[in-house]
Amino acid sequence: MSQTLSASTLLAVPLAPLAGALLAGIFGTTFGGNWIGRRLSHTLTILGVLVAFVLSAMTLKSVALDGARFNETLYTWMVVGGLKMEVGFLVDSLTAMMMVVVTFVSLMVHIYTIGYMEEDDGYNRFFAYISLFTFSMLMLVMSNNLLQLFFGWEAVGLVSYLLIGFWFNKPSAIFANMKAFLVNRVGDFGFILGIGLIAAYAGTLNYSEIFAKAGELGGLPFPGTQWMLITVICICLFIGAMGKSAQFPLHVWLPDSMEGPTPISALIHAATMVTAGIFMVSRMSPLFELSETALNFIMVIGAITALFMGFLGIIQNDIKRVVAYSTLSQLGYMTVALGASAYSVAVFHLMTHAFFKALLFLGAGSVIMGMHHNQDIRWMGGVRKYMPITWLTSLLGSLALIGTPLFSGFYSKDSIIEAVHFSHLPAAGFAHFAVLAGVFITAFYSFRMYFLVFHGKERYDQNPDAHHDDHHGHDDHHGHAAKPHESPWVVTVPLVLLAIPSVVVGFMFIEPMLFGDFFKDVIFIDAAKHPAMAKLAEEFHSPVAMALHGLQTAPFWLALAGVVLAYYMYMVKPAVPAALKRFFESVGIYQLLENKYGMDWINENILARGARALGVGLWKGGDQAVIDGALVNGSWRIVGAVSGVVRWLQSGFVFHYALVMILGVFALMTWFVWGDAVLRLIK
Repeated sequence: MSQTLSASTLLAVPLAPLAGALLAGIFGTTFGGNWIGRRLSHTLTILGVLVAFVLSAMTLKSVALDGARFNETLYTWMVVGGLKMEVGFLVDSLTAMMMVVVTFVSLMVHIYTIGYMEEDDGYNRFFAYISLFTFSMLMLVMSNNLLQLFFGWEAVGLVSYLLIGFWFNKPSAIFANMKAFLVNRVGDFGFILGIGLIAAYAGTLNYSEIFAKAGELGGLPFPGTQWMLITVICICLFIGAMGKSAQFPLHVWLPDSMEGPTPISALIHAATMVTAGIFMVSRMSPLFELSETALNFIMVIGAITALFMGFLGIIQNDIKRVVAYSTLSQLGYMTVALGASAYSVAVFHLMTHAFFKALLFLGAGSVIMGMHHNQDIRWMGGVRKYMPITWLTSLLGSLALIGTPLFSGFYSKDSIIEAVHFSHLPAAGFAHFAVLAGVFITAFYSFRMYFLVFHGKERYDQNPDAHHDDHHGHDDHHGHAAKPHESPWVVTVPLVLLAIPSVVVGFMFIEPMLFGDFFKDVIFIDAAKHPAMAKLAEEFHSPVAMALHGLQTAPFWLALAGVVLAYYMYMVKPAVPAALKRFFESVGIYQLLENKYGMDWINENILARGARALGVGLWKGGDQAVIDGALVNGSWRIVGAVSGVVRWLQSGFVFHYALVMILGVFALMTWFVWGDAVLRLIK
């Protein structure tokens, strides 16, 4: 095959989902007169994403096997001075892999949504939104310049706002989508500052041209400080990633985003949108490699997120929130890998995590459907015999999540732990402790959820709250005592199709992606300063050997200990968790975790109120008092007062003017005659 990909084929990848979104969003809603029904709406959007997936898979094949590449500008929007603002695609191995992950997970979510949103009045609107999201994410990952990247970055943020607040009559959903929007604006402010600095000092927004000037940027100081310019640029860019990829302290939006329908949790908050920051930092590896300060900062933030968000997962009772905190923790793992300069490992975990986390979210949604919209795991139990497909696929997803040898999560997660161990950065010690402790915590809360949902005594008939209303606005006609039931095929088929890569994709791709030429000339590492990947390559022999060795390592035994402890506490001795809860309540730790370390309180009562007080002060003191009061109103009052005095001098009588002239002449004569004498007398 040709070494150059077709521009028209690549253009069809994002445009196919966009066409489906427009058709369903316009002609399938009241906005366009409801010309097309539900079946045609979901058919058009699924067809668009299917076309995108097939073309993406063909592109990945061409890139991986034939070495094909594409890096061209398709449209020049404007030229400002020497700065070109363009629309173009850069398709290499990193982009092609992301295209396949995004379109495959999106396709599974589209199919799943047919069953999950069947009763919802906004059925067509939901399909339009998720298809539009797919278009936005594809534009982000396929871009060859920072302008288009920022367009996709903001577009996925906008669509996530629409999806989180999809049930716009539900106050908690509206609060959650506004929270997500505002927190992401904080990160995006840093991101746009980083882009602005690159544009100012590199004079271009094109990736290739920026990377060509990376060495030059690395030698410049930031004006007025002792900081290096490249450090400021990288930290600003990473602040954008902190918002989008939900890193501490900009993580607070992601758990609340579970207020949206479950399919978007899988699409946005597991596989695609939240990994945009990881993708961006990996793409910018030539810049980040020049700043160890930025890499240390990234590693510390990732370690804090990986460890402390895992603690919060232990006390959650909402099935979706347990998986949400798991997502936060795993994003922390990816960020730690970025800090260790193991960019390919971070991207590898991004890929494996996309499959098993989407599987867990969709599995949670299947359980919610089968339990007649109950989301509280305390009122489940024994679901395994009623929902065998959901049970088995959820078990496989959980095993992948905790890093069980031979499962996909094992290869990526253990590689991250080893990469941090081999890192020479000052932050590596704390990060290594955090990711190791996180293994035990992840296994504990994951299998706490698994055992409470699928095993043990059936508790669904004891639920005091019959409606944990994930399908907002729809009555539960079954009653909370009705037995669980397996979900329809449009729900279970995506679970099975996601379970397959959750098991095998790590085994299949670890060698080419981490130790082969898959990311050659795409990800850049200064091996002399950051030897983690080189040492990983020395230790690796084969996927089978790695799995066998993994049975002897600390992460495996920590994960096993977490599973065993969860089984003992929730299946054998359920009185133990209750006793531990009372103890931790007595010392205040439980309240600290329940309040999410007080981050929401700080944001709402200090930052938000402080910002409001500052805004009111600027409004009343600056706008009303200074601008309106002194400058605008004060100026006309002065003019009015002066004109009031001058008006008396302009009487309109000739004899008044003659008198003034005579008095003026008299004053001048007096001055000329007596002025010098008066001045001499004064001196």
